[in-house]
Amino acid sequence: MTHLLVTQLYFARNELERALEGVTEGDAQRRILPMNCLSWFVGHLANQENFYWVLLAQGERLAPGLNELVGYGQPASTPSLEEMWEVWELITTSADQFLEKLTPDLMQSHLKWRGKPRFENIGTMLFRNIYHYWFHIGEVIAIRQLLGHKDLPEFVGDMSKAIYNPE
Repeated sequence: MTHLLVTQLYFARNELERALEGVTEGDAQRRILPMNCLSWFVGHLANQENFYWVLLAQGERLAPGLNELVGYGQPASTPSLEEMWEVWELITTSADQFLEKLTPDLMQSHLKWRGKPRFENIGTMLFRNIYHYWFHIGEVIAIRQLLGHKDLPEFVGDMSKAIYNPE
């Protein structure tokens, strides 16, 4: 059975998709300073999942150059939305191979980076990943409002696939 936190991450991913539904390539690459553009958020969130669930957890290197393009602290960029969705799909599909195997016991273990255990356990990393999505989903909606987009999501979507099930 999929761990509750993994289900919540899947829900957050779906909400990102919902928040960006109908965005054109042109609007996705438009920056309203000092904020990043909409396509950047897709790549940026993929970058975190790539680091956590693909590189650290599985030792695989997907999407070379992604961190330099959309990583924290990097210069602003305006990548293609289509390309960012493609890399996001590649990374999240690979990440799911690890995430689907998580158990309550594994959630308390630590992934290693450069031979040393990370300071946060896997469960805390999942929390961080989920909250990261929600942080940027709020920014996405705000930017879309500033761009004049109408009929945007106003509240958290359909929770029927993310119901609470105790472990």
